[in-house]
Amino acid sequence: MDIKVLYEDNHLIAAYKPAGVLVQKGEGPEHDDDTLYWQVKMFLKERDQKPGNVFLGVLHRLDRVVSGIVLFAKTSKGAARLSEQIRERTITKIYHAVVEGHVDLEESMLIDTIRKDSGSIKAIVGGDASIELGNEAVLYYWRLQSNQKYSLLKIQLETGRFHQIRAQLSAIGHPIVGDVKYGASVALPDLPRQPALRRRLLRGESEAAAGHSIMLCATELHFKTATTDEDIKISIEIPPEFTQMMG
Repeated sequence: MDIKVLYEDNHLIAAYKPAGVLVQKGEGPEHDDDTLYWQVKMFLKERDQKPGNVFLGVLHRLDRVVSGIVLFAKTSKGAARLSEQIRERTITKIYHAVVEGHVDLEESMLIDTIRKDSGSIKAIVGGDASIELGNEAVLYYWRLQSNQKYSLLKIQLETGRFHQIRAQLSAIGHPIVGDVKYGASVALPDLPRQPALRRRLLRGESEAAAGHSIMLCATELHFKTATTDEDIKISIEIPPEFTQMMG
């Protein structure tokens, strides 16, 4: 079973998640084998010929509609050490996004109070309820390219709230391209749900067919190894369709 492995050591493994694929099964009707978690788990089991259950810890998630780097723990030690880095905000997460409109500022920091609305399953930025019930959300962005219709941004997350990037960019009037949930004008094509296509997506063979997606990709991850504290940087290229939007 093939997946796109981006990094691996004795305690950790990072894989590429295409848009349209869940990291881990939630409460919906999806099957376990539709998820990146299951595919990575079965990859390790078959490659290493491990009997019984294979440990795999989910350290963080990306929304279904987002593509990019996802890091898993292969051991409980790896899970504990990396979870500590996440809590202490010593892991650096970099994203690239194409948003609607010309972003005026070359760089900026966004600080908001954000909460999850369980009814709409959306992140709400600001408002009295957010201030009272929400959490602080901080991100930095840099404008890399822009035209009259779209802007390409590099984004660094300081906090990791529910739908944070999507909600905060929408709140300043620049929703991510394709993200109609947060005010984008047009949706990108839906993802066909055939198992064969999912396997191609997980192997990184077909991004063009990814469909149900937005133009947001987790492109870099910086962390320390679980045992030696060695600095590790994982990076992938910005999806070519992002730069093509800039003309």
